[in-house]
Amino acid sequence: MRKAWWRPRQADSSSDAEPCGPRPSLLDEAETLTSEAVRAVARGDDEAFDLLVAALADRPDVPGWPLVTARCLAARLERGVALAWERGWQPADVVRYAARRRGARHGRLAADAIAAEMRAYSAATVAAQWREQLALIGAEVWWEDDDEHPDAWCDREGTDRAGFVACGAELVHLLEGLPRLASIGPPPGTPLRETPVRDGFEGVDQRMLGKVRALLAKAESTEFPEEAEALSARAQELIARHSIDHALLAAETGDLGGPAGRRVAVDNPYDAPKAVLLTVVADANRCRAVWHRELGFSTVLGFPADLAAVEMLFTSLLVQATAAMVHAGPRRDARGRSRTRSFRHAFLNAYAARIGERLRDAAGEAANRAAADAGGKDLLPVLAARDLAVERAVDAMFPNLAKGRAGSVSNYEGWVAGRAAADLASLNGRSEVSGASRRS
Repeated sequence: MRKAWWRPRQADSSSDAEPCGPRPSLLDEAETLTSEAVRAVARGDDEAFDLLVAALADRPDVPGWPLVTARCLAARLERGVALAWERGWQPADVVRYAARRRGARHGRLAADAIAAEMRAYSAATVAAQWREQLALIGAEVWWEDDDEHPDAWCDREGTDRAGFVACGAELVHLLEGLPRLASIGPPPGTPLRETPVRDGFEGVDQRMLGKVRALLAKAESTEFPEEAEALSARAQELIARHSIDHALLAAETGDLGGPAGRRVAVDNPYDAPKAVLLTVVADANRCRAVWHRELGFSTVLGFPADLAAVEMLFTSLLVQATAAMVHAGPRRDARGRSRTRSFRHAFLNAYAARIGERLRDAAGEAANRAAADAGGKDLLPVLAARDLAVERAVDAMFPNLAKGRAGSVSNYEGWVAGRAAADLASLNGRSEVSGASRRS
């Protein structure tokens, strides 16, 4: 039976357990060895690390040693997760970064450490965005007892105790070295406001939202570009209407809610052109995207409904672009050498550039249509005020932000193919979503 992530910690009630736990000298020794192993990772000293892992994994001459080391490592991992929250990281960020830097196995252990650490917080102090991420990464206590977790984890991962210790020590090093990020939401344990921070399509008819997702899914799966264009245009029309209505309603009611933020994965390979694609989509939706290249994601700032639109559209366009890129097949030069990587890099750069052009071309027309549909309401100042609020949020969160230059493209064939694919991408219905007042 799988347990919810907020399951309370269990008291050790076994009859053969030590009344006061392991004696301090053993705990001290385990903590010293764990710290030395983490430092060996930092130094890149593989030989020392292997010896320390072996010493932590098993000492036949010391009864109960595996239990001592397991508890020590678990405590260190949970402290590392708590430190990540203090530094502005969120659950999905931690798991994604661990998997990116170390591998999928480290990502899964990070999810377990997060599930264990989250038991320290009341569910009432965990924001909806965090609960959504915890469910997405599978952060739940799936093991029956904390002391049994290492063996259960080894069985699941097909490894031995040394493999668990090595993975744990490497993950501790990663967690304790995380850089500080700008906070985009309250960490767990923070008393939530009576009116929760809104995230996404709050107050929206869920049937409409389901239609949007279904339309985009069909657009991504069809083999016919014309059908994909029609499906996506209809989905974008629904999203656009919600975004415009939301802005007008907020202005009428004096809603004081401001911009929010979310982090969107920008994965290898070809992360640079993917980041460009996210940037142009964000700009079109009155949001701003800031790429953290070494961390594998972008921080997108904007009003909640617009953020949801950015993520949905970016995901759909990326799926369409990737399918078209793969369909184009590999490339070789006249001497038979592979040119596939340069072709695909150019393809995605051209795709993003062309999408940006189409959005800019549609911006003027979109402003006129949105203003006409507003029923006499002065929409342009409302959207301009929201743009200004987003810009100020970016300046406050990233005061030292530097603009990067687009990378060079060396494959002309890939560039041409990418622009052609962008022309077939489903953006015709995005005119309203693209917004009225463009930032220069």
